[in-house]
Amino acid sequence: MSDRILNDAYNLKKLIREAEALADESMIAFARLKQAMLAARQNPSVEVHSGQRALMRLNQAEQQAMAMSTSLFRVHDELSKVGRETMGGDGPIMTEVAESALEEPKMNRVAADSHD
Repeated sequence: MSDRILNDAYNLKKLIREAEALADESMIAFARLKQAMLAARQNPSVEVHSGQRALMRLNQAEQQAMAMSTSLFRVHDELSKVGRETMGGDGPIMTEVAESALEEPKMNRVAADSHD
């Protein structure tokens, strides 16, 4: 295996993990935002329905972030397959991705089907 292939593999491994971490960070930020929005709505001076549309839109953003995260897992899996083919599957670069991590939960598929 050439040094160039090995260097590319290490670079791709680093970059895919950075992308996955950023996807996780966005979901954490959404969770914090939702928590703050709900806490603000608990103020007795605020109408109970205040911010409902914003919460619904945030929920959509969270679903999109989860879909992005799942897509990145699929990218990671495909890169790992390329790595096994190109590098013979040896070395510390390969990442095993559980098949269940690549599947969409049933309720998301049903919800996606109902939007069509």
